[in-house]
Amino acid sequence: MNLRELLAEHYDEDILLADGLDKALIGIGRIFDGPPIAVYDRSAAIDILRKQGMKTFEAEEYFSYNVSGAYVGEGTPMFVETIKELRRK
Repeated sequence: MNLRELLAEHYDEDILLADGLDKALIGIGRIFDGPPIAVYDRSAAIDILRKQGMKTFEAEEYFSYNVSGAYVGEGTPMFVETIKELRRK
């Protein structure tokens, strides 16, 4: 069963997913009574971009502008910085 099938099995609403970042998905959240929102690990998402051939600064810039900076309406995915990642800084 792929990720979209799994989510469809558990949620009545479609969940917006970030293309190519399935391995960075850490869960599903909600803000108040809004739609379910895909929640991603920010550093894992950037690592995926790096593995696609981008240098670190390119991956961070691309991520900031094209991924986390792309509002696609209600249900836009959320990207979090984990406590583990913050402790590394």
